[in-house]
Amino acid sequence: MCHGFPKNLSALSFAGIRGGKTHFKIRRILKKVLFGTNVAEPDTMVLKRRKLKFEIAYRKNLQDICNKIHAAANLDEILVDLKDEITGLFEAERLTVYVVDGKKRELVSRFKSGDEIAEIRIPISNTSISGCAAFKRKLINIKNVYDDREVASIDEDLKFDKSWDQRAGFKTKQVLVVPVIFKNFILGVIQLINRRDGGLFSRLDETSVTEMAKILGIALYNQKRMAKVRPHKFDYLLEHHILTQKELDRAVSDARKGKESIESVLMSDFKIPKKKIGKSLSRFYKVPFVEYDKDTPVPHELLTGLKVPFLRNNLWVPLKIKDKKIVVAITNPYDLQKIGEIKSLFPGKPLSFYVALKQDVLNFIKHFTRKEKKSVSMEELLYRLEGEEEAIEDEEAVLYEEDSAIVQLVHKVIVEAHDRGSSDIHIEPYPGKEKTQIRIRVDGMCQVFEAVPHALRDKIVSRIKIMAGLDIVERRKPQDGTIKFKNYGGPDIELRVATVPTQGNVEDVVMRILHSGDPLPLNRIGFSTANYHNFIRAVTKPYGLIFVCGPTGSGKTSTLHSALAHINTTETKIWTAEDPVEISQRGLRQVQVKPKIGLDFASAMRAFLRSDPDVIMVGEMRDRETTAIGIEASLTGHLVFSTLHTNSAPESISRLLDLGMDPFNFADAILCILAQRLVRTLCKRCKASYHPSEKEYDELVREYGLAQEFKKNVDIPYTENLMLNRAKGCPDCYNAGYAGRMALHELLMGTEAMKKLIQNRSPVEMIRDQAMRDGMNTLKQDGIQKIFGGNCDLMQVRKVCI
Repeated sequence: MCHGFPKNLSALSFAGIRGGKTHFKIRRILKKVLFGTNVAEPDTMVLKRRKLKFEIAYRKNLQDICNKIHAAANLDEILVDLKDEITGLFEAERLTVYVVDGKKRELVSRFKSGDEIAEIRIPISNTSISGCAAFKRKLINIKNVYDDREVASIDEDLKFDKSWDQRAGFKTKQVLVVPVIFKNFILGVIQLINRRDGGLFSRLDETSVTEMAKILGIALYNQKRMAKVRPHKFDYLLEHHILTQKELDRAVSDARKGKESIESVLMSDFKIPKKKIGKSLSRFYKVPFVEYDKDTPVPHELLTGLKVPFLRNNLWVPLKIKDKKIVVAITNPYDLQKIGEIKSLFPGKPLSFYVALKQDVLNFIKHFTRKEKKSVSMEELLYRLEGEEEAIEDEEAVLYEEDSAIVQLVHKVIVEAHDRGSSDIHIEPYPGKEKTQIRIRVDGMCQVFEAVPHALRDKIVSRIKIMAGLDIVERRKPQDGTIKFKNYGGPDIELRVATVPTQGNVEDVVMRILHSGDPLPLNRIGFSTANYHNFIRAVTKPYGLIFVCGPTGSGKTSTLHSALAHINTTETKIWTAEDPVEISQRGLRQVQVKPKIGLDFASAMRAFLRSDPDVIMVGEMRDRETTAIGIEASLTGHLVFSTLHTNSAPESISRLLDLGMDPFNFADAILCILAQRLVRTLCKRCKASYHPSEKEYDELVREYGLAQEFKKNVDIPYTENLMLNRAKGCPDCYNAGYAGRMALHELLMGTEAMKKLIQNRSPVEMIRDQAMRDGMNTLKQDGIQKIFGGNCDLMQVRKVCI
């Protein structure tokens, strides 16, 4: 409850009942209600009644605010929710709540309304108004902070620091500051700035803010006490100065935005070793920490009866039996509901819980499943099939029976190709008795996977057709379909299948593996710092046109989905038209185009524009109609994403103008064009560091372009300490020396100078020169920067860049 209101108001203050833009209107209405429009001088009794009504309304609003603060579980969130109510009640323009940093004896802004500096720190002393209020533990109410005499009357050493206004672009006039004190401890201050009527904050305001400060003091004290009592799972990292509180707060925020675990952000962005995180979790949960080990034996007897999807969804897995107890790895040993479920699955058996990271639990589950699937080797299957070639009579039976060797062979090809990170599987039969070759594409490069006897080629193709729902009799025409592999006992992946008749009356099959999973956050796809900030600035615009260009397989769709994930909130309606829908995201309304029935990209976009979109993503703008609709949509308040099959960002502009686009509309719409390539990265396990020769260094500088550009953008001189990395080879990368790929980017921004060139239909060379003046790095320049970052080598960069 809030008390302390004066019984007699010396001056009636018409504070707004609610905050926001309507406070003046409410004030006029309140005057009219209290005093009427025709009464020139109300009598004393009427005035007293109306003052009493106003005081009751004022007190009720203050009491509601105080109750919400007192009951809040999260003080920061409730202050954000109440900012309009608080500033409206006191007719103030801005509100700042400071808390005390005891170690540095400073006041730190805990909450602010208005566009102020990110964090404000001021000493607890008489050198600032809020610092003086905390130092002297008294209320300060100033009518004009620029009046040096009024400020000096509070304390002769006190002066208003005008630089705050200069930095914030805001003029401070009236200030009311009240210290937040509880049990004789100074915990912070509440600061109200600028009364909207330009007058001094009233005595009623002083009394009310003081009451609010008492409630806030209790809340701050309880929050600090609970923080001391309640341990945190990362206390070990904070206590041993491996991580600061500010870094931890940022990691929590980044994890929430990127929909990742905090642990993964700490490891990837803050380079905290997994063992240190594990030690912190182990101390918090009071159980051992376990890491993923690929050599862990499969606990067959413990996995019996357990469904793999159930384990994945609940993030736990039995590991082994130790000291007559079943050891279970789990991400949260304090989750009593999950613990109860696990105990019910192992009734009467003692359990021992270990804490593990989410990805490690998933890796254990995948490892245990994969081990079971690999119980029969590829060599054994081929040997069995060669022995059965002449004995096979009922071909249809071997194509449908799950235990038949041909079915197991196709299953194994898909599983092992998926495990090796391949994107495509190519079944390539040859005429006559030549063996059928199976190749897989890993990190953009095709490699031979297996060769099978010629007698099996038709059976393999037929089995794949059955899985994809295709016609096994039709061998004259191309066919396409999809395989949901989990329906056949495999991993939860989808394969896009295309069959093509080839010379010699045989059929080739290509299976594209569509990997499931959430899109990568934008800060994890290889952007340079400048490109990252520029691209984020573009994708968070309310309207405009954004293109991602590059050849097939360059990761355009993945980048677009990462961008959509960044802006995918409940407040934003996002429609996508794709062919096919390769990545699914919750919150997106995704449409698979079907040109055969007239549902192409253009018709999908027209439907979207009738369905109240904020953001539209179109798989590709390949014709004039689709592009024109996209530009029109971007000019009418929508953010539009799409892809183009062009070699570079500047060339994309010429391509679009050649399609007949109006250069003025296109120039107004364009936000940015991102060209992208995927370059093979060096295997992290085996890459070898070395000191390059001066000749090799000069070659990299020459490949980058002008020496002054290299110095400006890379600024890495040749010294004895300069180290680069090169490929070596190990069993993990199958002795290739490379594992995985990363993106190279070329980002052209739609600056004012660029828009003028587009309007004048300038040639590609002029557009490229202007883009580089605007800060664009070419694909090769971005690749060379990543060579100096130790991620790849010049040979791989040259392969993907002209």
